[in-house]
Amino acid sequence: MYSITQNDQSGSVEIKNVAQGVYAKIYLNDGGSLQELTLDNVPLIVDLAPLTYDTTYASAILFPFANRIKDGQYRFKGQEFQLNPNQKEEHNALHGLVYNKTFLVTHQSVQKERAEIIMEYDYKQVEAGFPFTFKMQLKYTFTQTGLNINISVINTSETAFPFTIGWHPYFLSENLENSILKFESEHKLNIGERNIGSHLEPISPIDSVVLKNKDLDDCWQIKGTDVKFDTPFYKLVLSSSETDAFLQLYTPPKEHIIAIEPTTGVSDSFNNNIGLKFLEPRKTFEIDWALKVYTN
Repeated sequence: MYSITQNDQSGSVEIKNVAQGVYAKIYLNDGGSLQELTLDNVPLIVDLAPLTYDTTYASAILFPFANRIKDGQYRFKGQEFQLNPNQKEEHNALHGLVYNKTFLVTHQSVQKERAEIIMEYDYKQVEAGFPFTFKMQLKYTFTQTGLNINISVINTSETAFPFTIGWHPYFLSENLENSILKFESEHKLNIGERNIGSHLEPISPIDSVVLKNKDLDDCWQIKGTDVKFDTPFYKLVLSSSETDAFLQLYTPPKEHIIAIEPTTGVSDSFNNNIGLKFLEPRKTFEIDWALKVYTN
């Protein structure tokens, strides 16, 4: 049987099923981010200490923009906007506005074969750089070999707003050098100074990226919906409900760890329009990301 335990002092929620080898830990005060995940006794997402969340954005939901906005500046409907350039070194706005917000648990349920928890954040205290309101709901569903994250965003303001969305999980492979990522792509993002994307470049079609001796901070437009992560100890499939979306790969300064980030847009999307979407007033955008683990 599953159990869900909320610790109000630490702002964390733990999901457990010892018999099925499932453990997860979500931090409500860090944007409802999934900081630890074990499925079928396979550790997939682990604490990245000594690296800290304010530098890794580990498992953060990236909204209303994934990755960077150059200088935090963009134009929308003829008006100039200035976001807080929270990445001081590059002077860019980074990873949206909800990664450090507090989500409130609104529903939870446990059954023999699954656990579900729903949390919400209401963006009302708007900042000048994004003067639009929205409500976000995260629904995490856990099973023995899988995780599904359903995200819905309602535009509660009186005007449309631009957005992209992403997820920033880091995955553990005890043998990253002999691990492979499998996905199909024919376009890669050209990334210039300060990690700002400019345009998509055609490339020779690829179906995999071998991680041996790789130092990555790269973005591809992927064909289809699935990315496969093959390690010597387990295989993982990351699926998205969005087609022809994007995949950002990043190797942090920590052994055995890689960020595999599904996004609907790219760096500086508010200016280069790559993957940019618009949400009309009182309309809802919804996306699902799913993990499925297979033990070797």
